[in-house]
Amino acid sequence: MSSTQPLTPEEKLADAKRQLGLPHIVVICGSTRFMTEMTEADLRETRAGKIVVKPGFDMKSPHELWSDPVEAEALKARLGDLHRAKIRLADEVLVVGDYVGDSTRAEIAYARSLDKPVRFTHPEIAPDA
Repeated sequence: MSSTQPLTPEEKLADAKRQLGLPHIVVICGSTRFMTEMTEADLRETRAGKIVVKPGFDMKSPHELWSDPVEAEALKARLGDLHRAKIRLADEVLVVGDYVGDSTRAEIAYARSLDKPVRFTHPEIAPDA
């Protein structure tokens, strides 16, 4: 009788991605002040044959969807959850920009806790592993 351990959810996801023949998935992280650089990184990673996920928009820019401060805080929390889900889905993280703030630092720590490789467009700003 075999004593194989059941697969973890992460192992099941990796197996499903292999079976589906999905390309490498990279999630872009960083301050939304670098949205232009994120778009450029998206272009380069996509050209290299990778699936790219990144922040969808910049809440620092005015918009009616987050003009109410109470709704904006709730949206910010939901977006944080969504971005952590993107990190779980991805095969690796690409941190864009020459600055790492508290939110990005937390995303890097989260990715590393999941054993996701983390690359930087500016390696000199990488927090210690």
